[in-house]
Amino acid sequence: MPPRWKHSAMMAPGGPELEILAPTGGRTTVPLDPVPFLIGRQDNNHLVLRDNRASRNHARIVFEADQYWVEDLNSRNGITVNGEKVERAVLADGSVIGFGMEESYALVFRSMRPVGLRTTAPAGLKRLRSILEVARTLSGSLSTDHVLASLLEAAMSVTGCERGFVLLREGKGLAIRIGRDVAGAVLSDKDLTVPPEVLCASLDRRRELLSMTLEEYGHIVCVPLLRVSMAGGEETAVLGSVKDSVGVLYLESRQSRADLSGTSGELLQSLAVEASMILENARLIVQERLKERMERDLDLARTIQRDLLPDQFPSTGWFRACGVSVSSAQVGGDYFDLMPVGEDRWAAVLADVSGKGVSSALLASFLQGVFLAATGESTSAATVLERVNRFLLHRTNGEKYATLVLVTMDRAGRLVWVNAGHCRPLLWRRTGEVFELRAAGLPVGMLEEATWEIYRQQVVPGDLMVLYSDGCSEARNAAGEMFGVRRVGETLLEYAPQGAQAVANGLRRAVEAFAAGEEQGDDLTVLVVEYHG
Repeated sequence: MPPRWKHSAMMAPGGPELEILAPTGGRTTVPLDPVPFLIGRQDNNHLVLRDNRASRNHARIVFEADQYWVEDLNSRNGITVNGEKVERAVLADGSVIGFGMEESYALVFRSMRPVGLRTTAPAGLKRLRSILEVARTLSGSLSTDHVLASLLEAAMSVTGCERGFVLLREGKGLAIRIGRDVAGAVLSDKDLTVPPEVLCASLDRRRELLSMTLEEYGHIVCVPLLRVSMAGGEETAVLGSVKDSVGVLYLESRQSRADLSGTSGELLQSLAVEASMILENARLIVQERLKERMERDLDLARTIQRDLLPDQFPSTGWFRACGVSVSSAQVGGDYFDLMPVGEDRWAAVLADVSGKGVSSALLASFLQGVFLAATGESTSAATVLERVNRFLLHRTNGEKYATLVLVTMDRAGRLVWVNAGHCRPLLWRRTGEVFELRAAGLPVGMLEEATWEIYRQQVVPGDLMVLYSDGCSEARNAAGEMFGVRRVGETLLEYAPQGAQAVANGLRRAVEAFAAGEEQGDDLTVLVVEYHG
């Protein structure tokens, strides 16, 4: 890939110059102007090396005590003069400067340039430089087609070809991404001389990394576009293998043979690499925007879930409760709620809608509305589940379901619950015993004919019941071990004497300590109801 040289407006005739030896065998000569003369990969250097192994600011040439010196600027690979690694060295006529890398550029220092010889770059090269600068600027935008059009224009200018196309991989074949002629007119697949399937076959069986020949079709130039891997971020960009191609830069001329001698062939290969970099950057931008959109969706889902939860809990009187919910990286459809049903009864529910993301969080909000509307003073728990079941079936056609536990408790200590495929609640008696409450029944939203059994239990003052989601019992640590129902019960035994709030907060802390920062796949949701008589 040719380096890019930026010169000052004034150049002293007869001054020193640098002969640039490219790894591909090409060479060009530029004046050593201005001084100090900066060399490196970054665009603010006077000589920009198109080699990602070069440091941003690699070396410089200075003039001191009537001599020219080359200095290493703390580069990653260092510099050499006539094959010997140096930090600073005097340059004599013919001194060869290397950059500490195999098969990279070398500079030959020429102390005097004869007056009258051509010292400026060829007109085509100047035009290419300006076009590449435009392309480099445009590569930061989303107009990839605009950038590729500029590259095609540059390629036709360098080679003398009249038409150009960029074809990209699409499935097992190639499809035209953009086509232009030398006048800028848009070309279609009908204007392509070589069939795409022939190009694809030639691309797959080629032996060289950066060239293809199709002499049987006339004056055709094809340069593969190789996949670029940003293995080390900005510092390292690695070209793919011979078989790892994303497409082809195709050029043709009907009037004259394309110029591929010396600098032209090297610049054409440089263009192909530029195109590959642009396509890779565009792909990364699309990926990043998709990621950002997913993050926004997850944030929205977390907000929906947070807004579903009650912000106040009864903390005095015969019925007390407390709940917590901690969002995971993957958003599910957990929610819990409680409400008074008449003067002497409370209802509580904890549900988990199947799936992840915004759809599950939204469905959980609808489910909450159905729960609030269906729960009445004279409505049985089984009737509430039947209504919720019909709602889900009609809205999602069986594609979404929810597990839930619905509980009612009255002033007399009559505890009633229905479990629709959810984690079994735990009941702590003031005697210090813990019981896992029975469960039977399908999740709601799966079958129209589903039925649920109602369970009853008499509780006494001080007893409390824990409802939790599988994000609690199935939380995992770094070793892949689950928190488990046993640990839920042990935590309940530890905190139950202190009341509902202590149990809810204690369970959250216990699970978080067990997970020790490991990312979890589900939300942690706990609801504790307590009877005080």
